[in-house]
Amino acid sequence: MRVALLGPTTVEADDGTPVDIGGARVRMLLARLALDPGRPVPTTTLIDDLWGEQPPADASNALQSLVSRLRKVCPVSLEPGGYRLGIATEDVDVFRFERLRAAGRLDEALKLWRGEALADVREAPFAEVAATRLDEARLAAEEDRFRTGELDVAALTAMHEKHPLRERLAGLLMRALCAQGRQSDALHVYAEVRGRLADELGVDPSQELQDVHLAALRGELGPRPVVDRLPVRLTSFVGRDDELNEIAALLGQVRLVTLVGPGGAGKTRLATEAAARHPLHAKGRVWFAALAGIRAAEDLAGAVLSAFEVTFTGDPLRRASEGMDRIAEVLGAGESLLVLDNCEHLIGAAAEFTTELLRRVPNLRVLATTREPLAIDGESLCPIGPLAVPDGQADVAGFGAVRLFLDRASAVKPGFRLEESTVDDVKLICRRLDGMPLALELAAARLRSMTVRQITQRLDDRFRLLTSGNRTALPRQRTLRAVVEWSWDLLTEEELRLARRLAVFPAGADLAAIEAVCLPDALYVLTSLVEKSIVDVIEIEGEPRYRMLETIRVYADEQLDASGEKDEIVGRFRRYYRELTARWEPLTRTARQVEAINAYEAEQDNVVAALRGAIDDREVELAADLLGGTFWYWLVKGDNERAESSVRDVLALGDALPPDLTATFRAMQLIMAAAPGRTDKAEAARVIDDCVTTGAAQKHPSLAIALPMLAFLSQNRDLARREVERASASEDAWARAGANWALSFILVDEGDFDGAEVARDRAYEQFVAIGDRWGSAMTLGMKATFVSQTGDNEGAIALFERGLAVALELRSQDDAVQQRWRLAVEYARLGDHTAAQREVAAAEQYVRDIGNDQMSIMVGYAKAEVLLRAGDAARARELSEDFKQRATTSVLLGSFAAEWSAVLDARIALAEGRPDEAEAQVATAVGSTSDRGDIPDLSTVVELFAHVRYAQGRRREASRMLGLAQVIRGRLDLGDPEVRQMVADLGEPEPLGITRDEALREVRDEAGIS
Repeated sequence: MRVALLGPTTVEADDGTPVDIGGARVRMLLARLALDPGRPVPTTTLIDDLWGEQPPADASNALQSLVSRLRKVCPVSLEPGGYRLGIATEDVDVFRFERLRAAGRLDEALKLWRGEALADVREAPFAEVAATRLDEARLAAEEDRFRTGELDVAALTAMHEKHPLRERLAGLLMRALCAQGRQSDALHVYAEVRGRLADELGVDPSQELQDVHLAALRGELGPRPVVDRLPVRLTSFVGRDDELNEIAALLGQVRLVTLVGPGGAGKTRLATEAAARHPLHAKGRVWFAALAGIRAAEDLAGAVLSAFEVTFTGDPLRRASEGMDRIAEVLGAGESLLVLDNCEHLIGAAAEFTTELLRRVPNLRVLATTREPLAIDGESLCPIGPLAVPDGQADVAGFGAVRLFLDRASAVKPGFRLEESTVDDVKLICRRLDGMPLALELAAARLRSMTVRQITQRLDDRFRLLTSGNRTALPRQRTLRAVVEWSWDLLTEEELRLARRLAVFPAGADLAAIEAVCLPDALYVLTSLVEKSIVDVIEIEGEPRYRMLETIRVYADEQLDASGEKDEIVGRFRRYYRELTARWEPLTRTARQVEAINAYEAEQDNVVAALRGAIDDREVELAADLLGGTFWYWLVKGDNERAESSVRDVLALGDALPPDLTATFRAMQLIMAAAPGRTDKAEAARVIDDCVTTGAAQKHPSLAIALPMLAFLSQNRDLARREVERASASEDAWARAGANWALSFILVDEGDFDGAEVARDRAYEQFVAIGDRWGSAMTLGMKATFVSQTGDNEGAIALFERGLAVALELRSQDDAVQQRWRLAVEYARLGDHTAAQREVAAAEQYVRDIGNDQMSIMVGYAKAEVLLRAGDAARARELSEDFKQRATTSVLLGSFAAEWSAVLDARIALAEGRPDEAEAQVATAVGSTSDRGDIPDLSTVVELFAHVRYAQGRRREASRMLGLAQVIRGRLDLGDPEVRQMVADLGEPEPLGITRDEALREVRDEAGIS
């Protein structure tokens, strides 16, 4: 239990839980006992201290009653000498403060104060004297802190105003003002204090204050020039705020901090900046020893002495010991900070030197920079890696790598800015150069003679490109190649062998992959490369993963080429990932789906490199196997662009592909581009038959969904039914679930909503039983849409939320965004506009986090609909214009952009009372959706057409349109509040007794479309 009196009286249990003490008089009793912890306080003393000259009639009983209440929360006992609070002095902040103050740990002591001492018990007779004593001790501690530390004019001024007669405080303020060159202000403080002392106390200033006054008059207290022994800083320091804070915190706690990182990471510049900001720098107690030019261990002490501008001669055998004596003598004269820069090539000698120096100089702190740790007792490591680089985000100005590049670029090319014409190139430079400061500075220097686009076009030849460095820098820091070679030259032969072979892994690798491809029993060599900052290690799901920065990997690849072993290592690499993806691919449709996705995500760039390499080298079988092993993962993740390009390139290998694989990839190519009414019926049928006759349909479960959906989207119902039946008879449980999923589309198109619901429910149950979250999420989204059409918005919301949770678990970006924006729209249809806007904001943040600008276009469209339903037509119109501008670049929308724009603009025109303008937009959408034969979209547009007629006051035509929509879809969308309103006003539409085709012709005629 701990008691705090330096502020309001509080009690905490041992675990930090606050304890409720009780009323004011109980707190007074606790405070008084806490001033004598562990010692009995006489009853008479307590009565006097609590009630003073007016005790209650039965003071003893009153005291006993207070004690009884206090005992419920604190250990109070009655002993021969009185009542005792059973806690140690260390458990009361008053005594911790006094101990810390006596030890000179003033910052820690003053942090204990939370306000005025005994703030809530000052009415007790004992409190005033105790509080006055404690406040005096606090003030003295603050004065001591200023006397031994930095003189803060603002803080001293505030204290002086509160205590204008404290002469020591006035003297400190005068010194602080003089240190800032404000001599006249200091003299004014003295005159003011002298006048107050004479007027209020009738005395003269003390001799100590008079001495300060005299020193101020003589100019002896003026600002002193800081001795700066650090390298000259000619450029601004950009980024690394977190690292600077971490270094400052570490130097406040430990005596040796080592900055560890690869060459070019900016360790020297960071160490220099950290040292310049350290309080000892202002006192002239910081030294910088550059060790890069030292080659022999015995020259290390001499290099440090040269930083002190001290040299020594004599017997070379005695120089090391004499040098250490001189170094210890200089550093031991007061608190000191020594920077040892670039220790890696003398790592053993630097470790021994630092250990000895820290042992001999207790008030010394060392800040070292190196590519591997010194590995000595007391060392605290601060890893220094690349600056933050953008990864698809639209707003990149705040990233450290971008800030540094722009800063250096504007220095060599005034006026260079981040704007539409440069942002993509700047992002590419920062990403390809790993955010490494030296590489970015060398790239920016090239702007003297190149455009930023020319620089990006030559990044593949980075070692020739990045050569125009600072002529005054060390040779190894003037070119990018020299930086890497400096690290490479420090490796052993075995380390070199593994390092060059690691170049085949663009995404890094786990130990199993490295041992299979590069070197058996590689762990100890690998950890040595990590120690030397050639390889970086990160943890994924608790397992270490090893990777090289891109620049080091490019250099390592050169060395692998030169070694003559590249073909062998690359071959192992590709075969390894073929076997790996063959094992993972079936798992993407099982309960181990998330596990497989995690593995794919970690290895994706490696798989792509293996696939692209196999395609380029026309290793047909290998390329086909790698594509087959990763294609379904791409679809689940929504990486459609990569899937499409890879399928196209593998198909370009032509007749060398086996017929079943040609049919499979062709089917996948068609399904990715498929849209209702836009897919060639004959071509789709031909590809589907090829999949059947070659046996591909039996070999690849994913075709259980792809083939019936391809037939359905090409409007070939009979073929779609045939493929559903084929998949339903499969021995593969996932294929049977996919067959029911596809069947639900066919039944909806036929108007059999009950049958479609049964098929969807069966598909969902089967996907859940298998453990396939992707299939479950897709089915939930479909169910939500149809539940909404029944008018049950809340039921639809619950389903969308379940689907969203599954999509987020899978990290399926497209599905997660679509589920979320549909959820937002459904909330808006329900009328919960606050929830709708919350979901839109969450979707916007999600696409920013994943850096998907294409999906952000879709979210912007959803946001416009949400705002429109909330009554903000003006903002919706702004978003519509933005959508039309951005949709021209959208690979997702393609030819649908005009249709979507027309629908949105029609809704906006209706909201603004312009139904005739809305009619023209609806006509565009009617033409597009009916040409495609897209029944769900067409029926929604016809309902919008009904709304236009309703807004025009043409009630009979509006009712007719609702009837036509009902014929086309099979039912109305009663989840739409506009449709519900029209039905409530106009009544249920009469059954029309016409076919869907006849309804479609009537809608087109009404829209003026031939």
